[in-house]
Amino acid sequence: MLMIKFSRKGKKNQPFFRIIVLEKSKDPQGDFLEALGFFNPLTKEVSLKADRIKYWISQGAQPTGSVHNLLVKEGVINADKVKVTKIHKKKIEEKTKPKKEEKPKEVKEDKKEEKPKEVKEDKKEEKPKEEKKPEIKEEKLIAEEKTENKS
Repeated sequence: MLMIKFSRKGKKNQPFFRIIVLEKSKDPQGDFLEALGFFNPLTKEVSLKADRIKYWISQGAQPTGSVHNLLVKEGVINADKVKVTKIHKKKIEEKTKPKKEEKPKEVKEDKKEEKPKEVKEDKKEEKPKEEKKPEIKEEKLIAEEKTENKS
């Protein structure tokens, strides 16, 4: 099966893509049948051979998602854009789970009201903890003195 793909060229942090036709299983960095144009994402410069692209599509070549969206944007193909991003398995599972009704939302609102009160309580609790720290140091000093006295 023939594919119309991007082939990345350019220096590090300066991407430049060639649009090429090749077999689906082949590496885009290797041999290809024909170069159909280029795309520079930094300057948004695009050059396409529209007649050759239409020819290859008529011969059965399938554009990848990103190339398809570029061709739609440039007006070479009259179609809707394709969603290109991959959805992870975790997100698919979250979407398939039934959403909870409004009752949990009400509980969350109640918790929001309680949180500021809890924060104030936490601040009060922190002060005694700071006072306990010197006591622990004193206990260590006393323990060290006992060990020195035994020696």
